Amino acid sequence: MRDEKVKHYQDDDGRVIANMNVEGMPWYDRSIRREKRAERVSRVKRVFQGDGMTQSQARRFTFHAVLAGLTIALVYAVVMILFTLFATQIWFR
Repeated sequence: MRDEKVKHYQDDDGRVIANMNVEGMPWYDRSIRREKRAERVSRVKRVFQGDGMTQSQARRFTFHAVLAGLTIALVYAVVMILFTLFATQIWFR
């Protein structure tokens, strides 16, 4: 082990921005206290809480998303057909 002095910075308030203690990395430290499962579950619930879509809203959303995709595909198909007609009837004559 190396004896290193811990540097203290004036603007460091001690908060962790990104936890770099990732399992599988060479510096992984198992002695760091893990969060309790209940705290993790409550945090996940807190993030994902909110008003979900009802079944009719989800069906409407899906229908309109598929309709938008088909509209874009139709536009591409029409452009391709028009270009083919233009190329065969006018351009290559």
